[in-house]
This record gives sequence, structure tokens and C-alpha cells, in this order.
Amino acid sequence: MSVIFPRRKEIVLGKVEKRWEPLPAILLAVPYAIWAGFRTNGFGDTAAYRQTFLQAPSQLSELAGSIAAASKDKGYAAFEVIVKWIIGNSDVIYFLIIAAIQLMCIVIICRKYSCNYWNSIFLFIASTEYMSWCHNGIRQFLAVALIFAATDLLLKSKYIPLLIVILTAATIHASALLMIPIVFIVQGKAWNVKTLLCIIVTIFILIYVESFTGILEELLSNTNYSSMVTDWKEWQDEGTNPIRVLVYSIPMILSLIGYKQIRKLDDNFVNILTNLSILTSAIAMVSMVTSGIFIGRLIIYPAIYSSYLLLPWEIEHLFSKESAKLIRIFMVIGYVGFFYYQMHSAWGLI
Repeated sequence: MSVIFPRRKEIVLGKVEKRWEPLPAILLAVPYAIWAGFRTNGFGDTAAYRQTFLQAPSQLSELAGSIAAASKDKGYAAFEVIVKWIIGNSDVIYFLIIAAIQLMCIVIICRKYSCNYWNSIFLFIASTEYMSWCHNGIRQFLAVALIFAATDLLLKSKYIPLLIVILTAATIHASALLMIPIVFIVQGKAWNVKTLLCIIVTIFILIYVESFTGILEELLSNTNYSSMVTDWKEWQDEGTNPIRVLVYSIPMILSLIGYKQIRKLDDNFVNILTNLSILTSAIAMVSMVTSGIFIGRLIIYPAIYSSYLLLPWEIEHLFSKESAKLIRIFMVIGYVGFFYYQMHSAWGLI
């Protein structure tokens, strides 16, 4: 692999690391941007996004009116008009631009921070997150990707500029505001009191799920999401698939196996990602007993860190060289199996 894709030494968080060259890293993601841009099926929200784009104004003179008319996510409304003013009425180029922005954010951060870049991209595709987000919830994932691109700010605790990025992303999708409390919860040692408290709260929610949904409905009563709880009940939303919850929880499970090593290392990068893996599992478990459509969509905010940065690190550093090689083999087999299950049995796409 190193012969085909040569790596170079770089300084990452004060340490000398071997990383892919930028060009091969970008080229690995290009086919997926093209696939997302030229998709012709109606998977997920594709048809709705296509219709919204085709109906959007195409002149900058209409920008202010479009922003004013948007009841929420005004930043995305502005983005849509500006893109259409530049490229015209081509929904293919529109989807291609969005996918390119999303994937470029992933490429930049995974190339810099992942100890195994190929592994990170493989996990993104094989976990079907690529399909879920680049072909479906593109507006929310655009917000997720912009925040992910600011990983430097998270790791260096530069809260003010990071808050600006999050608030900007929230104009694209309001759910980005969830990252504000997450940023502060994940600081500190791995498995600290804050994260343990999150686990306790999650357990209470799982036990008293009806009371939780009642409280959530009350809290959302005067917001744009006031009908969320009613909607998921009427739509008979059965929550996130337990198999997917297990997939999301793998980084947290491995962090428990390597708990002593992680605590002894006490590395800020690993600590933050480990705490993000705990929040990923917590949100995933709550979504399993509530709503996969609404709560389940929040998982991606911490999961993008734990699944594509932490998991490769855990495999490389928590196990012996031979064990890591064996784990990677089982990982590839397991994720390919999950990919087939999700694409064939769950979605009927293959």
C-alpha cells in the first residue's frame, strides 16, 4: 500500500507522523463525489432537494427575499441561491458541488489526523454513512462537514472561533447547535465524570423513555420542531436499527477494552475522541428507543470523529501488530457484510 500510495512525514499535534500525500488522498474521494453528483435514483431526500433547488431563485437580486422567506436554516437558503446563480439550473452540478465540499472536509481532516487514511475512508463508505449523508441528508451533513473541518479548533480548545464555525453551520442546519454542549463535555480525560454522567442520563432515558419523550415534547413546544415527537409516533418510527447502534458503539467498546492504556497515555487527541465515542453510543442508544429519523440524525455529530479518527487509532495502538492485522481483516469482512445488509435488505438498492 505504501508503494502505491507513498506517505510523507508531517508534524501533527507536535508529533512526527506518516501521512498520505494530498493528491492521492483527494483522488480516493473523487469517485464518490462524482457518484453523489450524478445519482439519478430517488434515494432518501434526493428528489426533495432536487425540486427545491430547481424552484430556487437564480438571481442575486432575489437573495435577500429568499433568505427572508426561509422559516429556518437561512444560511442554506442563501447557499442555494448563490450556487444556482453561478452554475445555472443543473441539479447534477449542484449535487456535485455539495458532495465535493463535504468529502473535501473529510479528506482534509482524515488525511491529517487519521493514522490509517484508507481505513477511515473505507469505514465511511462501508458503514453506509456515505449513502446516508452524501445521497440523503445533504443539508445537515454540510453543517456536520463544516464543523468537522474545524477539528483543529476543537483539539486546541479554541472555543471562540469554534463557536463561530458552529453558529455558521447552524444557519445551514439548526441541529449543529448540539455541538456547543458536546465541545465542552468531551474536554478532559477519557471516561471522565462528565461522560459517565451522560451514560447515567442515557440509562435513565432508556428506562423511563415515555417520560423523556413527554419532557422533550414540552421543551420543543415553542420551536420549529414542536411536532417532532408527534410526527415520529404517527409515522411509526421504530428508532435506529440495533445493528447500526452496535456499529456506532464499536469505538466506545474498544476504548473500554483499552481503558488502562488510554488513561495511562493521557493524550488530548485520544481523550477527546474517546469521550466523543461515548456520546456517540449514548445518542445512538436513545435514538434506538425513540426516533431514528429525528434523534438518530444527531448521532453523526460525534460519530464522525469516533468512527473515522478514533477507530483506526484504536486498532493500530491498542493491540499487537499481529492482532491488529487480524482485527482489520475481521473489520473489513464485518463492515462489508453490514454494507450489503444495509444496501440490500434495509434499503433495497442492490
